[in-house]
Amino acid sequence: MNKNNVYCEPFCIQKGYDFEIHHVVYSEDSPYSCFMHFHEVHELIVFDSIDGTFFYSQGKSTLEDRDLVFTPALETHDFELSSRIKSWYIIQFLPSVLLSAGLAQADGFFKSGMHLRLSPEDSAAIQTLARWLLESYQCSPSSDRSGALLRTILSWVAERAEPVKPPHYDVILKSSGYLKLEPVINLFRHNQCVNLSLEQAAALCCLSPAYFSRLFKSVFRCNYSDYNVKHRLYSAARLLSQSQFSITDISYELNFSSPSHFIAQFKKQFGVTPKKYKTSVIQGVG
Repeated sequence: MNKNNVYCEPFCIQKGYDFEIHHVVYSEDSPYSCFMHFHEVHELIVFDSIDGTFFYSQGKSTLEDRDLVFTPALETHDFELSSRIKSWYIIQFLPSVLLSAGLAQADGFFKSGMHLRLSPEDSAAIQTLARWLLESYQCSPSSDRSGALLRTILSWVAERAEPVKPPHYDVILKSSGYLKLEPVINLFRHNQCVNLSLEQAAALCCLSPAYFSRLFKSVFRCNYSDYNVKHRLYSAARLLSQSQFSITDISYELNFSSPSHFIAQFKKQFGVTPKKYKTSVIQGVG
């Protein structure tokens, strides 16, 4: 994957569609970055080649080739991957998809973040189905064939996949650090922009700034100010792909000091200007 392509976030479901699917490929030593983030939709990642760690509600676990991970809407997750070649299919879908006829078992299965594994035979089948789903999506995202393929994948995974249970991990959502930070975490979860200084964020959590700063970095593996900027940039990418807002409107809406500052920060994060990113999204959906 070259520097002008964007890692999983901020792929967005276009208005009127139930899902999106993308195939992500990184060559060896290609630049890669991610950070602890949230989705407003469910996400299933079908890995092909992978080596690294998955951070999710249940803690952390080691990823292997052909693994799967599921993250429900608004649940914290992150990845830390090695420099080796890596590739995967990422499927983001509306929670309402699980209410479709025939998906009762899947609806009961996909309730929390999970690191999943399949038998070699089932894994090969899911890889094939994901490839077919991508081809169908590129032709017609809302077709009956696309919907049927998505439902088949979800049913297959719910019926045959087994959650990975690491021997040593901490449950993030139940950790004392996460609970202490919840007032601020909830702001990030439900707002595109959080206009709080470190001191204000610490006060909201009833913590000293120094302790809040250490605790935030230990949970999110990123300091508060950097996380705040990344959160706004990913929000900007979603706005660019889902709305008619101008770059100027978005820059001020998300509290960047100026459009030029926003453009510079966006390019630094994603390797492409907001204008080029928006154009690529429009072309990709067509």
